[in-house]
Amino acid sequence: MHLHEKYLPRHHFSERHALEIGAPQAQVMAAARGYRPDGDALFKYAIAARELPMRALHRLQGRSGAPQPSFGMDNFTLLEQRGDEELVFGLAGKFWQADYGQAGIADGPSFLAFNAPGTAKLVLGFVAQPLDATHTRLVTETRVFCVDAEARRRFAPYWYLIRPVSGLIRRRMLAAIGRQAATRATS
Repeated sequence: MHLHEKYLPRHHFSERHALEIGAPQAQVMAAARGYRPDGDALFKYAIAARELPMRALHRLQGRSGAPQPSFGMDNFTLLEQRGDEELVFGLAGKFWQADYGQAGIADGPSFLAFNAPGTAKLVLGFVAQPLDATHTRLVTETRVFCVDAEARRRFAPYWYLIRPVSGLIRRRMLAAIGRQAATRATS
């Protein structure tokens, strides 16, 4: 059983992408674990557009201080890593809200136990399959489970709105991980 199946055996929404990378499995997994979208302009613009209502409301309400930091990989919790084969991150909350409604998840067991009404749980998993000594197939799968009907009703329109951009971001993520891993392989 893959880790994403362990943490979300049932799900309502999912997305899967894969890429063959010219690097050994260990380097691919290290690049996946260390991935940060900081240099990806599309990611920055997509998140800025997504967070525009929250930031505008923050200003209109005259709140002091900076609004919450932009969404990124630091919002995810590492749930588990299985050697150089698999890695899974988790997130929980009300993602359709302007501020994401994110719930604090400390680790894998707390993610499994999380069951707050009106929320959704998301896993972002990576599976690295060696093709030979110098090539690896990296698969990423995102799964979302809505805890109840209310969460599913609220999350569904959000998913269909963000899914095209999310898919593009996932493919760009794989390409960036591939470049990073290939650079390590030739160093």
